[in-house]
Formats: sequence, C-alpha cells, structure tokens
Amino acid sequence: MPHLFSPLTIGNITFKNRLVVSPMCQYSALDGFANDWHFVHLATRAVGGAGLVFTEAAAVAPEGRISAQDLGIWQDEHIEELKRITDFMHQHEALAGIQLAHAGHKASSGVPWKGGRLVLPENDGWQPVSASAYPLAADNPLFSNALTTDEIKTIVGDFVKAAQRALSAGFDVIEIHAAHGYLLNGFLSPVVNRRSDEYGGSFENRIRLLLEITNATRAALPENYPLFVRISASDWTENGWTIDDSVALSAILKNHGVDLIDCSSGGLTKPSNIPVGFNYQVPFAQKIKQQTGILTGAVGLITEAQQANAIIVEEKADLVFLGREMLRDPYFPQKAAFELGQEIKIPVQYERAKRH
Repeated sequence: MPHLFSPLTIGNITFKNRLVVSPMCQYSALDGFANDWHFVHLATRAVGGAGLVFTEAAAVAPEGRISAQDLGIWQDEHIEELKRITDFMHQHEALAGIQLAHAGHKASSGVPWKGGRLVLPENDGWQPVSASAYPLAADNPLFSNALTTDEIKTIVGDFVKAAQRALSAGFDVIEIHAAHGYLLNGFLSPVVNRRSDEYGGSFENRIRLLLEITNATRAALPENYPLFVRISASDWTENGWTIDDSVALSAILKNHGVDLIDCSSGGLTKPSNIPVGFNYQVPFAQKIKQQTGILTGAVGLITEAQQANAIIVEEKADLVFLGREMLRDPYFPQKAAFELGQEIKIPVQYERAKRH
C-alpha cells in the first residue's frame, strides 16, 4: 500500500516521496529575475527532503505578474538564475517544478506587506486584462480590459515559450496555473467570463483557452514529461465554477495529456462561506481522482505527518502539497519520516542530527 514516503512515477520521472512544496509567491524578484532569496528559499526545501519543490508562480509575460516583484520566465535571460537553482535541487535528489502563470485581472498589485492593493499605471503599475471587463477593486472604478482574440493567441504563445525556457532551466515538472482568480480561472468561471465569442458562454467555450494552452504546451514538451494543472475546484460563490465542473474539466484534461490535477479552490471572489479547516480541500482531490482516474494533488491546511500520510494511504490523492507548513519548517519531510518510522536519505552534513 502506498504511503507518504513511497515513490511515485509520473511520465519519465520518479518522485522519491509524495511531499510537494507548493508554489508560494515570495514577491522578491526584480524584473522577473530569481536572486539569492529564491535560491535559499527553494534550495533549503530541497535539502529538507521534499520530493518536488515548486517555484512560485512565474509570469509568462511582464503584464501577467501579480506584482512587479514576481518571478518571471518571459525572456531567455531569466534562465540562468533558474538553472542555478534547479542544479542545486538535483544535487540533493529533489525534483524541480515551475508554475507558469498569468495574473489576469489580479495583476498590478502591491506586495502583501504593503497592503497588496491595486497599483495604478501612473504609479508604475499597468493595465490588467481578463476574459471580460471586470472590477479591479471594490473601491476603484477601474476595470480590466477584455482580451481580444489576437491577444489570446499571443498569450497561448507566451505559455509555450515559457515552457521551452523551463526545459532549458532544468525543470522536471511544469504546472499550468488555472486557479485562484487569475487569468485562466477567470476564463473558466462564469463569474468573470461574460464573453459572447468562442471563448465564452458554454462550458466548452469557457475551457477553450486552457485547452489551447494545455495542447500547445504539451506539444512543446518531450514525450512523457510531467504536466500538471492547478485549478480552483470551486469558486465558493453563487453561480460560479463548481466541483462538478472541475470533474468534467479534469476528465478532458486527462485526455489532453495532463498527468495530475492540483486541487485548490477559491481566490476569485472575496471568501465568505469557505469552511476553512484541516483537510478542507482534500475532498476535491478525492472526488476528481475517484471519478476521472487522473492523479491528483491535495492541498489545504495539511500540517501533520499522520494527516498527510492518511491522505495517501486512504487514496484520497497521490501527492500532498504543503505551503505554509513548509514555510514554518523546511525540514518537515525529515521530521515526518521519523514520526512515521520511515528511513529517508538526508544530507551527509546533517547526519549527526539524525533521529534514532
């Protein structure tokens, strides 16, 4: 029976365990370039024993950044610093993942510790875009610009070029970010998507952009290269995207070369009725896995070794994505292995601290 420290093979790679460091924005880049902060942040989690370590959301275009301090992969010059990071991860037997993203109407925001509010163009911000014109803030009269079909085609190309750069930078896994209210989630959800062309209206039309990006990205990758998609399994809002929509989408994505659905939720509208608690998003991963047969990743207030292990043992998901807990404790995998009675390899420099 699989458990938290059992290997998992997806495509052409094998994960040494089922623990994944979730993509978590650091808001510390300049012009999209990774720097020493990103190196230390990501390298520490690789040394800590996670099977897969994701970068934060990396913007496929400058205007696709959440903030001006976001990581980017929209130009070849970004590759060198990212390669430095992936090389170190591989030295410590961790797989390197990158999440490709476009922020959509949530772009041009300030960093969270300064309020995270919309930054206007006259203050070095930029004009956000989306599936349809959408309010940028409750207390601001500005709206996002609805993308034209030509602009949509350009964005598809941006994802493909970003994926090609990710290969050059040494990443083992690519994840397309279609969650949390960002551009692709906005196209999926009827809350934002009010278009009347081939990208709006019906379910089939609203998923069109994600499928175009998925197909084009898959075609640019080597055979059996792992491709994940992160979705918001529910918008948690009336007349929004639902878990049933996510099941239907996941079945389609499985047939379009996606290997795993990373099952998050929310982010599109201000939360009001989300039952936040331990494992609160795990049922999404379980339902999608059971009803479609695709591999899934579980997220959401997973903080304990036994809790994470049970998700795998009970076949509710295939990977466990940890965010805040990995910020608090980069060495969570080593501690979890001890608590679960599992032997794992740790750096020789740390052998003297090994628990017995």
